Amino acid sequence: MLYHNIPGTDLEVSRIALGTWAIGGWMWGGTDEKQSIETVHAALDKGVNLVDTAPVYGFGTSEDIVGKALQEYTDSDKVHLSTKVCLDWTEDHKVYRNGSRDRIMYEIEQSLKRLRTDSIDIYYVHWPDPTRPITETASAMRELLDQGVIKAVGVSNYTPDQMEEFRKECPLHLCQPPYNIFEQGIDADIKPYCERNDISLMTYGALCRGLLTGKMNKDTSFEGDDLRKMDPKFSEPRFSQYLKAVDKLQKLSESKFDKSILAFAVRWIFEKGVPISIWGGRKPSQMDPIDEIVDWSMDGAVLSEVQSILNECIEAPVGPEFMAPPTGLQK
Repeated sequence: MLYHNIPGTDLEVSRIALGTWAIGGWMWGGTDEKQSIETVHAALDKGVNLVDTAPVYGFGTSEDIVGKALQEYTDSDKVHLSTKVCLDWTEDHKVYRNGSRDRIMYEIEQSLKRLRTDSIDIYYVHWPDPTRPITETASAMRELLDQGVIKAVGVSNYTPDQMEEFRKECPLHLCQPPYNIFEQGIDADIKPYCERNDISLMTYGALCRGLLTGKMNKDTSFEGDDLRKMDPKFSEPRFSQYLKAVDKLQKLSESKFDKSILAFAVRWIFEKGVPISIWGGRKPSQMDPIDEIVDWSMDGAVLSEVQSILNECIEAPVGPEFMAPPTGLQK
């Protein structure tokens, strides 16, 4: 396993973080608690020591499963926890942004209980709340940091201007934006800003919601509340274009490195200078490819060929904008 020291902290974390949105069940078609716990354990056995979750992932379900999984794991004291705050929801699960101090102070207590711990290593603001000053959110996070309840502060889905404003009130150690071969928007501004200011990138969506596993085809369908039903990439004519790109990327990976497209996709993120990539899963077997990602690299020619494939196959690329929650409670 590869590891990264987060500047401004004493945290040394694995460069692969286990993402647990899917095991929360919400927007992923439900969950299986026993299988989810086994998945967490499988990742930890591979050397992963950073588990990323959030209250909204299953409305407490993901955090609760992660807490149980670590309680049952022998070396849980060596595992670092990352969770989030500032999303709120109604009784019928309508999600909206809430960056108030009251929400932060309430939710930190709930997360500590569900995770069965007395401190959280990395605490993220999940989405910025434009209905209130950034300084209110940042000051509350600073309060938790000063108390030692959290050890590092992060923001997710923030722009550079929002991060700059946040940093006036609170140190910022990490930033969690979406990033993968198909969604490279952060290259324009967020990534350079973080690199200039010693803010560690811990990106999500490495496999672009399963596209980059190589296991989908044009007949793949999504049921229930699966978020891919809302993602324009999974609707025609784009779906066929993205699948064509995946096929070409798979052939490139196999011919150059004898690696799966999944391993290639995660390694690509590291080659682009991102220190930590979140990789989700719901089955223990999905953790097996972790061993494929270390001890090899790509050169500039391969990175250039990746871009050529995207330009050739995808006529109107789209980003992850569809995932943004409402800025206020929608009536």
